[in-house]
Amino acid sequence: MTGAYTRRALRSSFRRRRRSRSPLKPVVRAAAVAALASAVAIPVLRRRLRIPASVSAVAAGSGPAALAVLLPRSKARDAVLFGLQMWAFTVIHELPYDDPDRLRRRLHVRYPIRVDRVLGLGELPSVRLQRAFARPGEVTVRDRVLSMVHWAWFIEPHLALTWLLVRRNARFARAATQMAVAYDLGCAIYWGLPTAPPWWAAQEGYMDEEEEGSANAGIVAEAKAPRLRRVMVEAGEETWGRAWPALYESLGGNPWAAMPSLHFATSALAAILLAESGPLAGAAGWSYALALAFALVYLGEHYAADLVAGALLVLAVRRGQPLVAPVTRQASSIIQRLERVANS
Repeated sequence: MTGAYTRRALRSSFRRRRRSRSPLKPVVRAAAVAALASAVAIPVLRRRLRIPASVSAVAAGSGPAALAVLLPRSKARDAVLFGLQMWAFTVIHELPYDDPDRLRRRLHVRYPIRVDRVLGLGELPSVRLQRAFARPGEVTVRDRVLSMVHWAWFIEPHLALTWLLVRRNARFARAATQMAVAYDLGCAIYWGLPTAPPWWAAQEGYMDEEEEGSANAGIVAEAKAPRLRRVMVEAGEETWGRAWPALYESLGGNPWAAMPSLHFATSALAAILLAESGPLAGAAGWSYALALAFALVYLGEHYAADLVAGALLVLAVRRGQPLVAPVTRQASSIIQRLERVANS
């Protein structure tokens, strides 16, 4: 009797589960799988197949949402989802440089030089720092250490988020959202306002032109400043040897994405998020962010103006989150409904 009852209960439960399955499940899952595959394949094949930049951008950007639909939330899914977000950022920020000649026609070079001269009270901060600390024709221990601080940026914001994911999981979703928005806003500015970094302006002679113009106008009384060095590349060549060209090529997808400095913006945002989780974590985050700020200007990688713009970007992300919260909640609700359908 008990066995018959158990069998009837199991059959009834099975029928209820079958009725609870949405007929849209295979469609939603197939669409999500296709979007996820496209997010990886289309950006990789875009140059070979001459895929339009708009198609590549949409494909790359669809990856995080597709994964969120396919898998229920977990720490592992959250980590992979943010990885897809960073893959999308990397692809989209590189896309304008797929056609360098076209991008060059829109490139801005002179305005950050002029702004930095104002910030530096008549001389570029990068030039001041290199004159004070660099040794002409020599890569010092200081140069190597500051270059390593710069290279560490490629993992530092992600390490901060990983720490929050593991140790302060309740804070992770908000922190990851803010970090993703910072990257996305910076990327949008790179598309709309392509700006050359100081090392490129120096190599192409723009700094010499600006210095001569300022001197003729009576703004700079002292002798023309020497051409700015790109210390990081010099240190990289000595540090990494034959491996350096491949490393540099893999990290230099768009040299004209300089304003604002996402290096400083994301490290400062990581410091703020870490500080909210505890004083020691915050101290570590701010120590790195401030060291990176000095390194970026000294090495010739960013203008001081780029760092100011990066700080304003962080302020916009932090202050703007409550304003866009209704939109993000609505988008999250839609994705969650699709996720329930896909996993029903």
